[in-house]
Amino acid sequence: MKILALNWNDLKNPYAGGAEVHLEELLRRLVEYGHEVTLFCSGFKGCRTEESVEGVKIIRRGNRYNFNLVAPFHLRRIVRRQKFDILVEDINKIPFYTPLYLNLKTLVVIPHLFATTVFQEINFILGTYIYLAEKPLIYVYRGKKYNVISESTADDIAVRGVPREDISVIHCGIDRVRYSFDPQVKKYEKPTILYLGRIKKYKSIQHLISAFKKVKSVLPDARLMIVGTGDYLPSLKKLAGTLGLEADIEFPGFVSTENKVERMRRAHVAVLPSLKEGWGLTNIEANSVGTVVVASDVPGLKDSVRDGQTGFLYEYGNIDRLADKILLLLQDDNLRSSLEKQALEWAETFNWDHAAKKFEVVLEEVLKS
Repeated sequence: MKILALNWNDLKNPYAGGAEVHLEELLRRLVEYGHEVTLFCSGFKGCRTEESVEGVKIIRRGNRYNFNLVAPFHLRRIVRRQKFDILVEDINKIPFYTPLYLNLKTLVVIPHLFATTVFQEINFILGTYIYLAEKPLIYVYRGKKYNVISESTADDIAVRGVPREDISVIHCGIDRVRYSFDPQVKKYEKPTILYLGRIKKYKSIQHLISAFKKVKSVLPDARLMIVGTGDYLPSLKKLAGTLGLEADIEFPGFVSTENKVERMRRAHVAVLPSLKEGWGLTNIEANSVGTVVVASDVPGLKDSVRDGQTGFLYEYGNIDRLADKILLLLQDDNLRSSLEKQALEWAETFNWDHAAKKFEVVLEEVLKS
């Protein structure tokens, strides 16, 4: 197949996240299977406008602020010149509405949709713009096939009107070489909680900091690491100061992959308190290195965490319940050890190679339809 993929960012973009990891893990394997793949995405400061990364040709145009506006012009030119068989459109921000100007077999990939949760992240005006931009999605893409990464997202778009038979679910994989369990690595001496990911308001890390205040009242030597970068970082540092926790919370910013994996392995518990996710890839990454997780019981995260087996779920926004779940894992070594073993078994079931093979089949079915 000659495949054109469309996504807002690529993995080299500073704003890349789990959606980019998911898409490009699949695309690179499709190249290995003999398919020709081009990824069209937005540009960023200092980027190359075109390059090849592990066999995937990447074309970058525009920037994060205008990409959806310039994309139709460039896409029409690219399609006229290269005659692709199929388009993979990854919708993890504003839809590009390609059926309005491209005549291509299309698979719509959706990590998750924002809906009203967008107002938790940005101002009302921009939030309204994104919210309204999502509204015509089901109508414009009617008749298209959808691929999602969790049952929660499948439920979400089915409720919006997409027939269930048009939705396929393929879970994310895991890089088992990078995120591997090492029995020689010991947990930190002090009870350590880890958040790792982008620092955005909707990730609700402020809830974790507030819960950590209660954890500290019970376990004075506990510490918290908030690893990552994002525009909400100054607000979190301010909150830590207000609560008198500056000395107990580490904000290392961006870290190397090696450092990230070491922190995951050595932390006693990883926490993802987000308002909504497509899946929760960091939950599986943590489980894969032998660390249990606590996550909010919301779409996406409730799919990637087996409550009471690989970690715990708690009611989103309930600070006391979050603190209680963390304390339970930090204070009961036998319980945590039992969950760690189950977490490793759960993580073993996720494989990018298997996911890519399933994705290839879905693409072939779209071409035949």
